[in-house]
Amino acid sequence: MIITVTLNAAIDRTLTVPNFQRGQRHRASEGLMLAGGKGINVARALKRLDVPVVATGLAGGGTGTQIVEALTAEAILNDFVRIQDESRTSTVVADPAGGAFTEIYEWGPHVDEEELAILLDKLRYLSRGADFVVFSGSLPRGVDDGFYAEAIRDLNRRGVPSVLDAEGPPLRHGTEAEPFLVSPNQREAESLAGQEFRDDEDFRMALDTIAEIGARNVLISQESGCFCRFREERNVRYFGAEPPRVEPVSSVGAGDVLLAAFLAGRVNGKTLEESLRSAVATAAASTLEVGAGRFDPAAAGRLHAASTVTELESVVSTR
Repeated sequence: MIITVTLNAAIDRTLTVPNFQRGQRHRASEGLMLAGGKGINVARALKRLDVPVVATGLAGGGTGTQIVEALTAEAILNDFVRIQDESRTSTVVADPAGGAFTEIYEWGPHVDEEELAILLDKLRYLSRGADFVVFSGSLPRGVDDGFYAEAIRDLNRRGVPSVLDAEGPPLRHGTEAEPFLVSPNQREAESLAGQEFRDDEDFRMALDTIAEIGARNVLISQESGCFCRFREERNVRYFGAEPPRVEPVSSVGAGDVLLAAFLAGRVNGKTLEESLRSAVATAAASTLEVGAGRFDPAAAGRLHAASTVTELESVVSTR
């Protein structure tokens, strides 16, 4: 069982608008509404990968009711804490003609300490016996930047592996709490490592830098694949993984799918190499359709064989 935690859950509305131009009137060719937020995207992908998953987090107001009903309609097990303030709605405009997408995110609800305490109690109950607890996404207003760190330390004390995918101060504080795995995208990793990445060597050095901050293992996703630093017994191994090139429809949520597929591989006993190959192939398949966390398993299977995984040498930093 994997538990995903989404504090800033949303209703995600995706509009497909060919040849989208700012300031012009358009008619959408297609519309899709899903429960969203990074943790929910991970849960949706895990469900498609036949991995038992429970999605939890915070949901408020009429939008929160829509989120829970949408998850139930997808047969995704969920147990959210209902809060007083209204959950957010997010809008994505996907332009298949230009291969571009525009994201518009609301700030989300304000959360008080009592509501957070209820969530932490629920998490302690749900996480008993879990293979992983995944914390993904931004924090709502009123939530301290150290929330993820507090929750991760509590899980560490109880021997439950945690996974963190966030940005900014919540990512740094959470990484310092020594989660089992930290999984930022390239932009988030650059901010955490304090430098831009120009080549493979920069990525490998960043993997070590993030591990030195506290992460036991590190997975950095990027548009064309991922880089990974993983500790196996007493050995530290480094990998780069890349899928075959595809023509994306929308890359929204591809990093969430990559993380889900990687964790699915590990839960199912696959090697690191096979888990990474599955991760990048499934993430690439998710870019071929609209809707975060969605993908065609057959497409992922076709891309799997053509995806490459390379073991890398470590790089000693001279800084």
